[in-house]
Amino acid sequence: MTEATAQSTTWRDYFDLCKPKVVALLLLTAIVGVVLASPPGDISLRVLILSTLGIGLAAAAGAVINQVVERESDAKMARTEGRPLPQGKVTQQNAFIFAVLLATASMFILTGFINILTAVLTFASMIGYAVIYTMYLKKATPQNIVIGGIAGATPPLLGWTAVTNSIDPHGLLLVLIIFTWTPPHFWALAIHRRDEYAKVNLPMLPVTHGVEFTKYSILGYTILMILVTLLPYLIVERGLIYLAAALVLGGYFLYMVLKLMFAEQENTAIKTFVYSINYLMLLFIAMVVDHYFPYYL
Repeated sequence: MTEATAQSTTWRDYFDLCKPKVVALLLLTAIVGVVLASPPGDISLRVLILSTLGIGLAAAAGAVINQVVERESDAKMARTEGRPLPQGKVTQQNAFIFAVLLATASMFILTGFINILTAVLTFASMIGYAVIYTMYLKKATPQNIVIGGIAGATPPLLGWTAVTNSIDPHGLLLVLIIFTWTPPHFWALAIHRRDEYAKVNLPMLPVTHGVEFTKYSILGYTILMILVTLLPYLIVERGLIYLAAALVLGGYFLYMVLKLMFAEQENTAIKTFVYSINYLMLLFIAMVVDHYFPYYL
């Protein structure tokens, strides 16, 4: 690919470097953290807006660094070959500068207008994803997404600490939900893209241990995830609205996984992956509805 030029690079290319769809899902969970940490009807819009902006900029910075590091492997995979760096729309140097600017703006907002704890945790999460996961774990072990998944699971805790300036067990429970959700979510995609990961020598679980082993691993984590999602009802006293959502959404997730294992059809893996995204969105939205429902009765 040719080097990007000022004439060929647009704002859209930099926007795409931020992985906006991924960041949007992370921000949804962060916003839920802010909402759940706030008494119903007493949420601070200043904290909500500024914490979301700061966390979002850090997540975007991590996404850009991820693509700088993986630009060569991205160019060899159908899923990622259209990204700005493999296409030569943005230079490696400019992408890195952009990431630094995003990270700097994030830390300025979080330290200046939210609190130091949230800034430190956000920075640690960004480094965990962009450096520890991307540069080391992803190439070192098929358990990369399990170990590195903690970085992607922190946004609801970050939203919580933005409000309380403390690490609360309730916020950690939200992290645990996403942590157990991440392996079945990502491994479903890894099954669908197994040949591409093998082509670039990335030790994803379907490549190193086979598709059947990965399916049973997905099943195990899915059951664990469903059990974990019951804890907010059992421990934090979330209401029946949340419990019903957790059971229905989790039950369909389990159905999709069992279908993937025993009645697989074309594109079952990618359909499971897509559902997993909708599952997390709807589960966290159900928490917010449940949080406000008694307040408006």
